[in-house]
Amino acid sequence: METIRNYLETMFQKLPNTLEVQRAKVELGQMMEDKYSELKNEGKTENEAIGTVISEFGNLDELALDLGISGYMNPNNNIAGMQVPLPEVKNYLKDKIRSGYMIGLGVLLCICSPSGAILSDCIGCFQFIGVIVLFAFITLAVGLFVFAGAMMGKWNYLDSQSCSIDFATAEYVHGQRENYRMTNAMMNTVGVMFCIVCFIPLIVMDEIGMEGLFEGLGVVIMLLLVGIGVYFFIAAGSRSAAYENILKLNEVGTMGASFVTSQKEVTRYTNKVIAGIMSVYWPTVTCIYICWSFLSADWHITWIVWVIASLIENFIKNAFRE
Repeated sequence: METIRNYLETMFQKLPNTLEVQRAKVELGQMMEDKYSELKNEGKTENEAIGTVISEFGNLDELALDLGISGYMNPNNNIAGMQVPLPEVKNYLKDKIRSGYMIGLGVLLCICSPSGAILSDCIGCFQFIGVIVLFAFITLAVGLFVFAGAMMGKWNYLDSQSCSIDFATAEYVHGQRENYRMTNAMMNTVGVMFCIVCFIPLIVMDEIGMEGLFEGLGVVIMLLLVGIGVYFFIAAGSRSAAYENILKLNEVGTMGASFVTSQKEVTRYTNKVIAGIMSVYWPTVTCIYICWSFLSADWHITWIVWVIASLIENFIKNAFRE
């Protein structure tokens, strides 16, 4: 019966999400279920019953008039575009998650890249080693960025072409996202904790009066803690974005977009530039907050960044979301 249900959902996938279409789907679903039960009572096997039901009720064009939805059956509604199968979706999720780890590690290396120069400057010699470490870290980071971009390049068609997913695939992705919610919250919490405690080494070094190498070491530890925190933010955000990117393939306003209730949580923007900006909005705000706080040491003032950022986000959502 699960096969019939998935087939029914796919039949109505591209039709507008209206009361008439919803009633028609419920009515057809009941008819299919009754026929399936009748065939099973007659002694038919599972495959025989499913095959008969789909062959008898599987053509929505022939049933549209009786179901009262003939007005919705036009070529535009029936164009489903490229349907992305479940195995391909799983491969996309794996690549997206891996690329998130690579980008996070690359950002961590960029943040920590001045460490060698800081330590060598505190020692007062071997400055060339600090420069070598700086360029080595940046080179590795750029390599990770390029590799992650190349890995995701083959999935560009998901954005450039009209794609969709069936009910079973949407249900699978939704289940994966629900299972990941707690892990996502924990990763973001750990990231925040690292960013909060990152200034402790500087305070400790200052309190005990250590200068020179130890003072530089405190700065290096601070950069490392900030980098680890940002790594957790990026890794967690990349995985969440992977699930949302797949779930929003089905067009808003169609029956396919309501396969999973939580798909309504996905915010879509009318402008692609705005959508790109909002995809990195909160990580950028976090970086601004951290940089401003450490450069100015005005922790009693810099918290206002979060209030202003929330107001800007609400304005952008109200102005540009679909």
